[in-house]
Amino acid sequence: MTEERLDLPGDRSRQLMDRKARVVPDAISGQVPAFAARGEGALLWDADGRRYIDLAGGVGCLNVGHSHPRVVAAIQEQAARFTHTDFTIVPYEGYVALAERLAVLAPGPSAKQVAFFNSGAEAVENAVKVARLATGRPAVIAFEGAFHGRTYMALSLTSKVDPYKRRMGPFMSDIYRAPYPDPYRSPEPDATAFALRRLETMLTTHVDPAQVAAIIVEPVLGEGGFVVPPPDFLPALRPLCDRIGALLIVDEVQTGLGRTGKFFATEHAAIEADLMVIGKSLAVGLPLSGVIGRREVFVPVHAGALGGTYPGNPVACAAALAVLDVIKEERLVERAVRLGVLLRDRLMAMARRYPLIGDVRGLGAMVAIELVADRKTKVPVAAETSAVLAHALSQGVLLLRAGVYGNVIRFLMPLVIPEELLEEALQALDRSLAIVQEHGATAVLVAAGGE
Repeated sequence: MTEERLDLPGDRSRQLMDRKARVVPDAISGQVPAFAARGEGALLWDADGRRYIDLAGGVGCLNVGHSHPRVVAAIQEQAARFTHTDFTIVPYEGYVALAERLAVLAPGPSAKQVAFFNSGAEAVENAVKVARLATGRPAVIAFEGAFHGRTYMALSLTSKVDPYKRRMGPFMSDIYRAPYPDPYRSPEPDATAFALRRLETMLTTHVDPAQVAAIIVEPVLGEGGFVVPPPDFLPALRPLCDRIGALLIVDEVQTGLGRTGKFFATEHAAIEADLMVIGKSLAVGLPLSGVIGRREVFVPVHAGALGGTYPGNPVACAAALAVLDVIKEERLVERAVRLGVLLRDRLMAMARRYPLIGDVRGLGAMVAIELVADRKTKVPVAAETSAVLAHALSQGVLLLRAGVYGNVIRFLMPLVIPEELLEEALQALDRSLAIVQEHGATAVLVAAGGE
């Protein structure tokens, strides 16, 4: 392991890390021991001038890339006019224009309305409020492996103890958990049948169906490991919700805005959600999220029940309108399909060489590999995953982990990434997998400076 690599952190980043340690709690930790200085497209440069290929995309916030000129111009123009009024005090056109466009883009024949918030978690919490007001019921069903945010209702719906929920209780009541159909780890060949049978049992043994306000689901698990359910799962949830009188909330915070090869991942299932939660790439990481719902679902929600000081900030709305233009004009939804094919082909080739890779999966450009000790037992290997990430970072490639066992490497690169740049990053990943496969996690982590 003598190949040339980046030495992290550099002098400037080390100084900034020392300053951070004095004034920022350790609870807000950083994965990369370097500080961002500039971004362009799918590239980042740190405070010491070193270049990184960004396959993390701000955890899925940068579908149109860093500092897209069209988006930057829209932000600057709006900031020069006004930055804030609070839409519930003095409304402005950008909020309405963005709601109009998203209402048209949302799947399904029903007329839609849109309310904006600041974060994915805040949008989830408000979707639950709407569902409870619309149905007059208290209970919410979520799924194993789900991630819906870190505020308390969203955290109660989230299904990963460490680090999100450890010693954080008590959590919200009337939350029930069902298995998510995972084709790779399902205890039965038919993952959908297994998950639905357990869900039906829950409606007999754990919660009265007449008390269920909503079922909330990610069309592809995000933080849970990029698990793509069988294609019959979401279409089966829709009639189940109709039968028990519950609303179907689809969390598209990470899957939306073209990531899966459709504008919304729900389109793959050809269903209409009652409520849909969006965020992340909507405004390239500016605080903006939304709840899109059938118009009649919002009717029982009384004035003042939704809102806040900052939701639908005019600068963020201007950025989002520009994002929608870029996605359309640069055909990024179609590009996600192409990138996904290229990525899966290359990862499948790596899987044939490296037994560490137990599974390659994805939908569109939302792709991941799961690392295991043995393909038969499928034992997760978090340390080896850390080693691959650390070595790839030392080669200038930024990747993220995921999965409830911390053994999944996910790809959230900007959809504007040139194919030759993606290939450069994949070659670095290939080298990292080879070295970890040969030398083991401990040696690689020590050589790469740890994690």
